[in-house]
Amino acid sequence: MTKTDTHMTMRVVNHIRHMIETGDLQPGGRIPPEREFARKLRISRASLRTGIGYLAAMGVMDVRHGVGTFVADGPPELGKSSLSLLGALHGFQSWQMFEARRILESELAALAAERGREQHFAAMSEEVAEMYATVDTPMEYLIHDIRFHRVIAQASGNPILATLMETITSALYDERRRTAERSRDLKESAELHREIYRSIRSRNAAEARSVMKRHLAMAQSSQSLEGSVASSDGRPAKGVRKRSKNT
Repeated sequence: MTKTDTHMTMRVVNHIRHMIETGDLQPGGRIPPEREFARKLRISRASLRTGIGYLAAMGVMDVRHGVGTFVADGPPELGKSSLSLLGALHGFQSWQMFEARRILESELAALAAERGREQHFAAMSEEVAEMYATVDTPMEYLIHDIRFHRVIAQASGNPILATLMETITSALYDERRRTAERSRDLKESAELHREIYRSIRSRNAAEARSVMKRHLAMAQSSQSLEGSVASSDGRPAKGVRKRSKNT
């Protein structure tokens, strides 16, 4: 995805956010038909679909095929970025956010292995397949990555922990998006997600916890490396070996 594509996607996101914040869109409300909405925003329908896909991945929109796209009835809501606000006020560091994510999601994976149902396993399998299908389009890959982790949280059977995970995921999204935009090889990440899925599907809680910790440690390392070696034009600095990016 080019920078122009990313700009168009975020234009969709920001426009819908504004509609929600001003009350033009209410929970359960339906957005205009795709053709009409794309024309109003003066963007392509492909860009609109990508933006809607991101919002759906974040739990803000509910896409009902053959019916329409609606604002989700429940949390998380796009306008309530409480953790991001607290981070700005109190100087939360990226590594602290990742540490919280690692602790929380590792235990969610273990709980999912113990409590997950067949519909959760099927959804995880589908998202892993979509990750493999989108390794060459990082922004689309990230959408399926987010959905995969959300299914794990749902499979844990603990809505409080799932809500906490959504909050942290939303706060870290911008950094993950920047890393995804510069990714060159997401196959390693996809393979780790498949390994997480298999350990959960086989109900091996200890292995699920361990693989999730490994995945998130690699994701944090990738983002730290990106921040330290990215040059002004957004490419890795000369002489630094490129690595697979995890998100």
